[in-house]
Amino acid sequence: MNATIEKFGYPASLVAEYDHWLVLVRPAQVTLGSLVLAAKSDATAYGALPAAAFAEQGGVVADIERALGTFVGFDKINYLMLMMVDPHVHFHVLPRYADPRTWNGREFPDQGWPGPPQLSASITLNDAEMNEISTKLGKNLR
Repeated sequence: MNATIEKFGYPASLVAEYDHWLVLVRPAQVTLGSLVLAAKSDATAYGALPAAAFAEQGGVVADIERALGTFVGFDKINYLMLMMVDPHVHFHVLPRYADPRTWNGREFPDQGWPGPPQLSASITLNDAEMNEISTKLGKNLR
């Protein structure tokens, strides 16, 4: 796997694996259910992905939205392709909501609602929490 995938905690953060994509729990939860959709390729430009990755991506996104809808009940969803620090093709998938969500006794507000997400306002998950989210979401993916 590429260094970007490893930085986001793979394999511990793995929710689902597809032919060209991985869905990972984002260790720093900007909002509850924050994920990373990462290309398995070593490509550092979106346009450099193989055509099959683009074809598969639509189904992966539909799976993500269904799973997050069940888990967190988002109002909107943001897909951010930043690739400034982590160079390989990936998206930060952020469920957005007007009212805070509570999970495992912790409150997860959407600090930026209704504007852009505040990436610096995140809650870091411990290993057990990452595993629990991964397991819950994984049941609704693929």
